[in-house]
Order: sequence, then structure tokens, then C-alpha cells
Amino acid sequence: MRAPLTLLHVFPTFAFGGVQVRFCALANHFGRRYRHLVVALDGDTACAARLDPGLDVAFPPVQMTKNDTRGNVARFRAALAQWRPDGLITSNWGSIEWDMARALPGVGRRPFHVHVEDGFGPEERDRQLPRRVLTRRLVLRRCITVLPSRRLWDIATGIWRLPESRLRYIPNGVDLARFGGDPPPPPWQQDGRPVVGTVAALRLEKNLARLVRAFAVARAATPARLVIVGDGNERAGLERLVGETGLGGDVIFTGHMSDPRAALRNFDVFVLSSDTEQMPMSVLEAMASGLPLASTDVGDVRAVLSAQNAKLIVPRDDAALAGAIGELLGNPALRDAVGRANRARAAADFTEGGMFAAWQKVFDGLA
Repeated sequence: MRAPLTLLHVFPTFAFGGVQVRFCALANHFGRRYRHLVVALDGDTACAARLDPGLDVAFPPVQMTKNDTRGNVARFRAALAQWRPDGLITSNWGSIEWDMARALPGVGRRPFHVHVEDGFGPEERDRQLPRRVLTRRLVLRRCITVLPSRRLWDIATGIWRLPESRLRYIPNGVDLARFGGDPPPPPWQQDGRPVVGTVAALRLEKNLARLVRAFAVARAATPARLVIVGDGNERAGLERLVGETGLGGDVIFTGHMSDPRAALRNFDVFVLSSDTEQMPMSVLEAMASGLPLASTDVGDVRAVLSAQNAKLIVPRDDAALAGAIGELLGNPALRDAVGRANRARAAADFTEGGMFAAWQKVFDGLA
């Protein structure tokens, strides 16, 4: 029996987020079939709490200095030479210097190389930055690039000009069994009003200020509560905005929840207010929970949601989002029908089984 492959995964951060949660689901599913080295470039490894304790996972520290590409590449090349992984799996733009390090001589036996692109920060919300385009075009041409959305596929082929033979489309998947059944008690006090909710890192590109402003308009017609699950550096500003809009006790910040199932099962409407997304795990989890969505039209969201949900996908505009939220709040029958259609769509097209099978080829270096 062969020894398990050693896979080196590089993340800009291993804080809680869709990319990190997906990795934990994959690692937990495959168990000790692989040995994982996980590098969190910002030192945050909070999402390790999602990993089964019996896994062979280590979190080696590596120094990274911002704006020191030459020094970082040298350090990363030395780490590759020391650790000698079988595979290098990098994540998003923040890990691109590892892609450079792997391409240079001096790393010994080269690991097979997979780059995973899940989306962009606010700086690339509306356009691709020329320097990054050129870097991706040069550095990623010879590795396998995994993309979870068709929108990213179009960018990779049309803008980055990567060869299609080196691209792999692997949509995210969700464990429907974990999100079914009767809802448990919610982590907030119930008062009979419908609950509008979201699960998101409180970062600029999620534009939760848009959600707060849209909710303020929508609840004028239908009394409701807003529950925001997540934490991040935007929280203080959002709490100030809640006060300024007069929402007071109508908005609840739960902070981070390592397992948001209880919250999701007690929402009536899920809202995605982001400026940029591709195929967010939060949307799949909301679908698996049988929820209707009011969402901005970003990434693959329109393609992922059921046809019944289509009219509730709107431009990145406060008034449009308020209208979609208001329509769902005012029509319980519509909420129920769209929620059931979304769960059926998730069951038909976005199960974990298909995702696991595709990723096993990636982890085995066969993609």
C-alpha cells in the first residue's frame, strides 16, 4: 500500500469563509488518504476548527512580507525544497507568489501544481487589473486551474487567455442532509416576525451596508427582523449604519457561527448583497435549507438558483434589492414555492458527491 500523497495547500487566509469550508469538507471526506500541509499566509487558521481531529494536517509557518515579491518567492521556493510535497494547490491571487516559486529552478522534484481561482476582492469588482492579468497569463499557463463558476471560465479563457485544456470546471457542492429537517431553536429571540438573514464575512466586497439600507426600506411595508451571521472589519461601521437608519433592535448581529445551520433553518428570506461573487457556498447552503433568495446579480448566482428565483435576482442597487426583499416578505406562498424549488435544484445539480469525485482527481494529480 502506497504512502498517502502529501499535498501543500496555500491560502491567503484560513479564516472562516466558503473556500476554507470547502477544503475542510474535502479533507474530512477523504480522511487519511492524503497528508495535508496548510499554509495560511496571514497566520489566521480559525477554520481548522472544522477539520476532523484524526486527519494528518499540519500548519507550518512561513514568513511573508507584503510588497516583497522577490524575497517571498525565494522563501517559498526554499519551503518547497524543504517539504518536497507531491502536490502544490494554491488559492486565488493572494497565493500567486507560490505559483511563481514553483515555476523557478531550485525546488528539487517539482510537485504537480493546481491553482484554484474562486473570485476577486473589491479591487477587481468591475474590471481585471492589467498587471494581474499578465501575471496570471504567464504563471498559470502550465498548471491546472480549477474554477467553480462559468463566469470565471469566461474570464480565464477570454481575458487571461489560459488554454482550455488546462482548465477544470468544478462547481461547489452541498450536503443536503445536514440542512434538512425541522428547524432547531434559533440563536435569537423569536417574536413572530419574518426573518431576513445572511451569512457572510463582514468585508467590504460583501456590501452588507446595501443590505441594511435595503432592509430599512422593505420592512416599512412588512415588519421583519434582519439577522446578520458573521464577523469582520466592517462590523463597527455596519452597527453605526443600523443606528443611523433607525433600525435599532430590528437588526441582530450574531457574530461568527462555526456552524450556521440553526440560523439558516430559521430564516424566512436569505439575502446576498455582494458586489462580487462567483459561486458562493452560502447560496448553496441557503438553497439546501429551502430558502428563497433576494440577491444581487453577481457571478454564477443566476445560473445556480432555480428558475422560480430568477425575478428576485437584481442589479447591484439598494432600491432593487429592497424591492426583491419586500416582494418575498409580503408573499409567504412565494417564499415557500421558491424555497422548495431552490432545494430541488441543489439536490439535482450541486451535491457533495459530484464535487468529491472531481476533487479526488485534483488531489491525486490526475486532473
